[in-house]
Amino acid sequence: MTKLQDFWAVLKESAPIVCPIIWEVVSWIVVQASRKMILVDLNGQFTWIITWADLTSSTQDVSEIQHGDHIEAMITGFDENSGLVLLSLRKASQIRLISKLHDYFGSKEIFTVVPSEANKGWLLVDLDGIKWFIPVSQLTPMNYPRVEGADPEKILAHLNRLVGKAFKVRVINVDEAGKKIIFSEKAWIEEDRSKSLEWLKIGNNVEWTVSGILTYWLFVTFEWLEWLVHVSEIDWWHVSDPSKYAKVGDKINVQIIWIDSDKISLSMKRLKANPWTELAKLCKVGDIIEAPVERISKFGIFLALPGGISWLVHLSEISNSIVKEIDSFVKVGEKVKVKIITFVPEEKRIWLSMKALEEWTSIEETEKKPKKEAKKEEIKEEVIEEKVEKKAPKKKEEKAEEVKEKIKGEVLIDEEVVVAPPIEETPVE
Repeated sequence: MTKLQDFWAVLKESAPIVCPIIWEVVSWIVVQASRKMILVDLNGQFTWIITWADLTSSTQDVSEIQHGDHIEAMITGFDENSGLVLLSLRKASQIRLISKLHDYFGSKEIFTVVPSEANKGWLLVDLDGIKWFIPVSQLTPMNYPRVEGADPEKILAHLNRLVGKAFKVRVINVDEAGKKIIFSEKAWIEEDRSKSLEWLKIGNNVEWTVSGILTYWLFVTFEWLEWLVHVSEIDWWHVSDPSKYAKVGDKINVQIIWIDSDKISLSMKRLKANPWTELAKLCKVGDIIEAPVERISKFGIFLALPGGISWLVHLSEISNSIVKEIDSFVKVGEKVKVKIITFVPEEKRIWLSMKALEEWTSIEETEKKPKKEAKKEEIKEEVIEEKVEKKAPKKKEEKAEEVKEKIKGEVLIDEEVVVAPPIEETPVE
């Protein structure tokens, strides 16, 4: 047998030669493995290489790959200088991962991912070098950024705090190429959410967890439900800052006051006594009450009424005088008296007046003034009469004495008074 015949005989008995096809995924036998590269062999025909840039895999622990192991890698190109075929373990892993995510999308399976970075609208999940997304709108209530005015910088700061945190998610969107896959954290709680809605009724008192705070709202969650407590339902008093009543993460008791399908309204203040009812027990229309000045506004003063109500005394009801500066009439913390003009507790309405007390006082003084003056006149007349009576007898006596003295040496003839001449004594001779 010639050498040529021997060659053909060996060739027939050997495995067929495999021609590499770009982007094909093939199973290889590891010849050599290190942290920087892996050399593989296919049917003893070629020695091909996987470089460090293509070693990462989410479906396989590369550090455990040893000589003789079978691995799957994708053919990505050729190195003309070395004659080696270039392979990628990472791209083969990406193909398997995309296929798996398609299966997850169909089965609605829940799995765990860890975001590696964030931007203003997304959390980014890096799997085998492909970045997929969890949109902000798909976060559960406890992770959603509750930011005043939707400030982009504050939203980003909140999302950056979630980087590195494990999230349970479902696939809610996937395309054939696997370039647009969207994860949702809140999608996996939908079943639990629906079950919770079934037993919630108006009037139920439930302990909820505060998940966010804004100027006019407290956001609270319960068994993956999240709804709002409006600032008007936090307390019977005027609430200017909801953060003074609760912090994120606090557990608070609320009452369900309204349900419409999956929309729920909650109240904290309904668990407390209604101050309007309490106030109605203490006073009525026409009563004069005393209360401290809680604050001053350009419209008037707010008084802290009995029962816990803060109510306005309008600027027009402060005084009969022209009120230019309210501070010149009352100070914060000072107690003032007001008259209840109107009071309808069922409608949460009361009208208070300070100037009504001024009018009442002036009328009373007007009515009393003539009486006082008349009394004074009577007293004056009595004093004068007394003085006249005391002085009169004295004058009559004095007059009588004077007359007696004058009539000495006078002679009365025919009711005429004639003065007698003096008697001359005749000397005796």
